[in-house]
Amino acid sequence: MREITLGSRRISDGSPPYVIAEIGVNHEGSMDTAKRLIDLAKEGGADAAKFQTYKAETLASRHSPAYWDLGKEPTTSQFRLFQKYDAFGPDEYLALADHCAGVEIDFASTPFDSAAASMLAPLMPFFKIASADLTNTPLLRQVAAFGKPVILSTGASTMDEVKNAVATLTLSGCEELSLLHCVLNYPTADENANLGMITTLRSEYPDRVIGYSDHTVPDADMTSLSAAYLLGAQVIEKHFTHDKSLPGNDHYHAMDVDDLKRFVAKVRRLDSMLGARGSERSVESEEIARLNARRSIVLDADVGAGTSLTEQMLTYKRPGTGVSPLHWDEIVGRKVARNLERDHVLQWTDLAPPE
Repeated sequence: MREITLGSRRISDGSPPYVIAEIGVNHEGSMDTAKRLIDLAKEGGADAAKFQTYKAETLASRHSPAYWDLGKEPTTSQFRLFQKYDAFGPDEYLALADHCAGVEIDFASTPFDSAAASMLAPLMPFFKIASADLTNTPLLRQVAAFGKPVILSTGASTMDEVKNAVATLTLSGCEELSLLHCVLNYPTADENANLGMITTLRSEYPDRVIGYSDHTVPDADMTSLSAAYLLGAQVIEKHFTHDKSLPGNDHYHAMDVDDLKRFVAKVRRLDSMLGARGSERSVESEEIARLNARRSIVLDADVGAGTSLTEQMLTYKRPGTGVSPLHWDEIVGRKVARNLERDHVLQWTDLAPPE
């Protein structure tokens, strides 16, 4: 059974997806903006507002090169970029967690080092680990030891690396784990989204909730997120901003509150279309069509009482209120109990008892 508890929700196949608005550092160091983004995430229908917690000094060397689209974010050093947005400390994250509680949305923040993990643990119902730390054994062990559910992104990884990370987390105390397919391109071109990996992960991990962390540029139909959900993603994460036109960092491939609202509405519509998973019969609204559009065995000639029915005396017509053609071979050779006219819809009560 695929299940994981995230905040107040129990997520499993058949439940609406758990939607994470990845605010990250799109607040750009402003507490007012960070709180506004939390409010917008709640307004849009997200389940969680998530940030990123790091310090440039512990995250990247001063010589770390950029790996993003420099046309969108011109900073050529990871260290310099991270330095722009690492101003928040324990007091700020506590205030953000309190603000989330006040508007009834789950608070989370991805830790990028040991100090961040320890500081955040009391504030969050679950941990989210970034793709880049999938091979960070010490951090995985530390996070697992807190005993909270863990969401792990799998961007830029091999299946062997994923398996190793899962084993590390499991052996270190993580009992509830969700794996998110992810592509570490910022932004991700449609042809690189590789959404089929969702089905691969579902096949490889039949007991884990599988999700998707998206970096494509959102379109009006929220195609990537909708497709991911239909492929089985039960946790959906996407960068979130108050203004997609802002330069730099993660604004240019993020969704805004209107995108989020459209996606949540689309999920509701898709859920109504999908119906009950694993259903083995038609829906109730089809019953009238089932009754009237199917065929019955119908007499193709007048027959008298005691006549043995032959195939030449029979045909099949609508409605399906009589003996079904499924029983054709049982009917041929049976005698009728009374006189019947041509075009009569045959009923079982029209037949004499078998001899």
